[in-house]
Amino acid sequence: MAWRMPAETAPHERVWMAFPRAGRTLGDDPAAAQEAYAAWATVANAVAEFEPVVMVVDPSERERARRLLGGEVKQVEAALDDFWMRDIGPTFVVDDERPGVLGAVDWVFNGWGAADWASWEHDREIGRLVTDESGAEPVSSLLVNEGGAIHVDGEGTVLVTETVQLDPGRNPYVTKARVESELRRTIGATRVIWLPCGLTRDYAELGTRGHVDMVATIPSPGRLLLHAQPDPGHPDHAVMREVRAALDGREFEIIELPAPTTLRDADGFVDWNYVNHLPVNGGVIACGYGDARADAVAAGILAEAYPGRRVVTVDARPILARGGGVHCITQQQPVVGSGR
Repeated sequence: MAWRMPAETAPHERVWMAFPRAGRTLGDDPAAAQEAYAAWATVANAVAEFEPVVMVVDPSERERARRLLGGEVKQVEAALDDFWMRDIGPTFVVDDERPGVLGAVDWVFNGWGAADWASWEHDREIGRLVTDESGAEPVSSLLVNEGGAIHVDGEGTVLVTETVQLDPGRNPYVTKARVESELRRTIGATRVIWLPCGLTRDYAELGTRGHVDMVATIPSPGRLLLHAQPDPGHPDHAVMREVRAALDGREFEIIELPAPTTLRDADGFVDWNYVNHLPVNGGVIACGYGDARADAVAAGILAEAYPGRRVVTVDARPILARGGGVHCITQQQPVVGSGR
């Protein structure tokens, strides 16, 4: 077997998501809860304009999901703790030695390093559920990892961060060499690029402690889209200088995606970024932040980075307030035999 994770720009069979349900992430305030339901539904309906969407729905949210989701969104019922499909679902791979075979890497999920607010009794089963529903061949792994913690170019390069895969709460006994070996076996990584950390807010209560999909992504081999925080008053200004330094000497054309002008919300410095987007068939679903100029600049950069795709911007502030973005709540399933 020669498993390989295709680039996110490769054709998709469908996108998987999970519908919000009551819990710590949703919030106790009814207005805030409605905001979250609407944000997830907006993303699902936007993706469905380009390709099929399958939404995993907790039985407690069956009726609400039916009201908010378009008829194009298929629903699958299963018990959920949380609703970040990128992290609780599998990572889809293809087998270059067996054309037409789809695989799904079922990482160990432990609530982002056993965060004290998280529960994962149900979420840890979602990887296998999605694997079975998709008809994929299971690829088991003992590595605690999440889909938001890796980005690939489809040709063997993978981006990771030292504070996730080497997190003592996730993998207390691994080394870089062991992580790289497992990424080689499961997703076909031949070059692992270690970035030092993620964005500042990602280390707060609802954060992941450094997911790479808030920092950088690879729109095509040899090109890197990198978050940029131009305001030195924001701590991510220094963070991104450190990340940029880790990329010195790498053979990447780096394209910066400047952050919107808002620096803080009620909970502190924001982690608003445009890196956390999802390429779909013929389009890109991008995060928006109610900053018309910055949102437009980012959409223009994304349109250039993904030629021939229509950029659709959705208001991602309710998603970011809960610890992630558009990329974090979606997981693409590639078309087998579609190339890289």
